[in-house]
Amino acid sequence: MTGSEINFIERIKNNKIVLAILFLVLYVAAYVYLRIYIYEPSANKVSYKNNNFYVFGLNIPAHLDFCGEKIPSNDMGIKKDLEKEFFNDTYWKAHSTILFNRAQRWFPVIEPILKEEGVPNDFKYLAVIESHLSNVTSPAGASGFWQLVPSSAYGYGLEVSSSIDERYNVEKATHAACAHIKDAYAVFKNWTLAAAAYNRGIGGIQNALKTQNTDNYYDLMLNSETGSFVYRLLAFKTLLSSPSHFGIKNRLGKRGQKINFKSFKFDSSITSLSHFAKHIGTTVKTIKAFNPWILGNDILNPAKKKYEIKIPKNSKADYSAYMADLSHELITEEADAASSLSTAAVTDTSHVPEKVIYYAVKVDEPLSNLATFFKISVDDLKKWNNLGDNTNAVRGQTLTIYYNKK
Repeated sequence: MTGSEINFIERIKNNKIVLAILFLVLYVAAYVYLRIYIYEPSANKVSYKNNNFYVFGLNIPAHLDFCGEKIPSNDMGIKKDLEKEFFNDTYWKAHSTILFNRAQRWFPVIEPILKEEGVPNDFKYLAVIESHLSNVTSPAGASGFWQLVPSSAYGYGLEVSSSIDERYNVEKATHAACAHIKDAYAVFKNWTLAAAAYNRGIGGIQNALKTQNTDNYYDLMLNSETGSFVYRLLAFKTLLSSPSHFGIKNRLGKRGQKINFKSFKFDSSITSLSHFAKHIGTTVKTIKAFNPWILGNDILNPAKKKYEIKIPKNSKADYSAYMADLSHELITEEADAASSLSTAAVTDTSHVPEKVIYYAVKVDEPLSNLATFFKISVDDLKKWNNLGDNTNAVRGQTLTIYYNKK
């Protein structure tokens, strides 16, 4: 073989190596591009960790939005805030069944009003994080499903007095909340900032935007409550619209039974609620249960204001769940503490667990396997999760585990 032939063969080999390297580089670049910009990330198989709180098998949704406004996904600070709200809110993990049941009852009431008012449907989750869809009153004086303070209630046409408090009227309070939200949107032209303003006030958000020279909620440095407000909205939106993301079976398939009401409209005074109740064939207890905005035993109405009292047409049905949501409840610091410790209360009170795990079950498997893995007893696993005689964990469950391993 001549020298020129040998050189030709060597050049071919060198070209093949160069082409192979070039192909490898292009392949890796294409793979990285597709993983980052095209395909959603696969489920996290390791864990999220935040101090003494662990969540296994969960991840932040790849695409998040609030009212159609996209959430920035390339900022580590935002991801950290999202993780905190998604994986460190023990209330809804311990009370998710209550939240799902309330959503079934009250979303059908709230959603049509939002649509009528031209407010995006995502704002129904604002009522979830404000009151957990119940007529609670905060120590600061905010009341009702939408946690309106008296000044805001007055400003949006609600009556608040010793005998009438329309913040406890779910329909009227929802219309008032919509007016507040629309006023904020008119200022900011942005639904995310309008949501933040519901918590901080329009003026507060305006001052923060001006002082920090930005027009974006996600760039703002705010107090802890307002700074986490939208991230909490996103967490509850994901929980209630996509529960499977948290390993929870979808509990919103069928909406709550609609109550058919008899309506009594009037513009005069009612000097005795008991006499009025007898006249319409019901009791004062029933009137107040379904019209919790009536605080006294009379309705004095010299201004001829129009009121509407509603009672169920079927007086024999079980409305206990609706009545519980509508009843007035004062939130106290002790109640907040009891709520946050409610999951721990099922454990031995002589020992406080070091870590709490919410484990999303990926496949059907024996409880004994999980007990062995976490070094706990099967009996404890059943007790913590109210599993009775079950011997298997079912795909889609989220199990609470008190984990003492260092």
